[in-house]
Amino acid sequence: MSTSKIPGKNQRDVNLTWGTKAPPSRGPKPALSPSQIARAAILVADAEGLDAVTMQRVGREVGVTTMALYRYFPGKDDLLDLMIDSASDSAANFGKQSSPWSLRLKKWARRCLSIYRNHPWFLEATSVRHRLMGPNELMWIEAVLAILAESGLSSQDQHHAFLAVIGHVRGHATFQRIAERRELEQEWIHDLAPLLRPEAHRYPALMRALDSGTFFRNPAAAFDFGLDCIVEGIRARACSQSREPDRLPSARRSRIFAPVAR
Repeated sequence: MSTSKIPGKNQRDVNLTWGTKAPPSRGPKPALSPSQIARAAILVADAEGLDAVTMQRVGREVGVTTMALYRYFPGKDDLLDLMIDSASDSAANFGKQSSPWSLRLKKWARRCLSIYRNHPWFLEATSVRHRLMGPNELMWIEAVLAILAESGLSSQDQHHAFLAVIGHVRGHATFQRIAERRELEQEWIHDLAPLLRPEAHRYPALMRALDSGTFFRNPAAAFDFGLDCIVEGIRARACSQSREPDRLPSARRSRIFAPVAR
C-alpha cells in the first residue's frame, strides 16, 4: 500500500492492472496471461531482488523471448505495476463484522506489514516513482477506510488515520530492510558503542538504552506497541469529536449557542 495516483482521465490508456491494454492485433494468440508472467516476476524479485527483474530474465523464466514479452507488457514499468497489485492477497476480510473496529484495524495493519515482509522488494517498488494504483491495492484502502468509518471519526480524520497507520507500516518495513542489509542488528550496536562511550555525557539517554540491551530487541513487539499507540490515539480523537458541540443534535445545539437575551 502506498500513496500512488488513483486512476483518472489524464493517465495513459495502457494499464494492465485495470485491464485496459488492447489485445494484440497480429501474431499468434498469447499462450500466457499477464498475471502468470507477473507471478513469475514476483518469484524472481523475492529470491534475488528487484534489480534481477528484467524483461530478458522474466521472459526466460516463462519460456518466451524478450521481444515476445513486450506483446504482454509495453514496458517494465507495466510489469512492475502488475507485480505490486498481485503481491498481496485479497483484502476482503479482516475479521468478523461483529469484532471491534480497533481489532480489525490492527489485523489490517499486520497483514499489510506481512506483504512487505514476504516481498522485500515491495517497499522499493512502491517508492521509486508515481504510478497508478491497481484494483487490489485500492481494495485494501477501501477496507481500511470502511473500518475507520466505524470509529466515529470525521471523513477527513479517517483519511488522516489511514495515513498514520500506513506510515507506521512502511516505517517499520524500512527498518526491517535496513536490518536485513546489515545482516545482524547487533552489528550496529557493536560498531557504534566504542564511538559513543567517550561521548557518553552528550548522549546519556542513548547510552542507557544501549546498555539496557533493548535496542532492536523484539521488533515485532515494537511494531505492536506503535500500532497500539496509534489506534488508542484514533479512539481518543473519535471520542473527543463525539463530544464536540457541532456533533450535537441541531435542536440541542441551537439552545446551547442561542444568543443570551439582554
